[in-house]
Amino acid sequence: MRAPWPVNIVVVAKAPVPGMAKTRLAATIGAELAADFAAAALLDTLDAVAATPVSARTVVLTGDLRRASAAAEIRERLQAFTVIGQRGADFAARLANAHRDASRAGYPVLQIGMDTPQVSAALLAECAQALLGAEAVLGPADDGGWWALGLSDASEPDWLATVPMSRPDTGAHTLRALRGRGLDVRLLATLADVDTVHDVEPVRRQCDPASRFGRAASALEV
Repeated sequence: MRAPWPVNIVVVAKAPVPGMAKTRLAATIGAELAADFAAAALLDTLDAVAATPVSARTVVLTGDLRRASAAAEIRERLQAFTVIGQRGADFAARLANAHRDASRAGYPVLQIGMDTPQVSAALLAECAQALLGAEAVLGPADDGGWWALGLSDASEPDWLATVPMSRPDTGAHTLRALRGRGLDVRLLATLADVDTVHDVEPVRRQCDPASRFGRAASALEV
């Protein structure tokens, strides 16, 4: 068995509280079911990260986990992670602070979200390996955003707080900002993420059928 990749994989996550999680999905399938989907996606993501041979694993969390769907299972899974709170006035600032806070572990930071439950330990290991050979890596998302951002030095990520988030050109803006700083950027695999009901089936097809998200998506009728 190989030694762990010296990388900190960081999951930026929101507690899957009904009415607070996956609001665009909830508009179609209801708040409770949308929260169940969010919980399934988060748990599948945490399983993949936990199985990846890296030196550190961190979850940067916001929201009231006591009110979340699958709260007990999530709390148990988080025992394998360093858990810190999100901080910042908006999402871009919270991402920047997540990188800064996670960098204190002393490793390059590979940050992902909880909207791509199809990630696997093998894919994340490939991403970690790519980061060790570059100053930055970026995983584009089908909707024009990104699902993964890795920085070899994440100690000064204030530039990230200036990138417009949750837009069809967020990925392009992020790539431009990285290259504008003179960084060598490697692009990772492009993945679909889950925001609306139309995203569920494309992501399900990329998931293990036995995964939580795969089972939930297979049972969905809209």
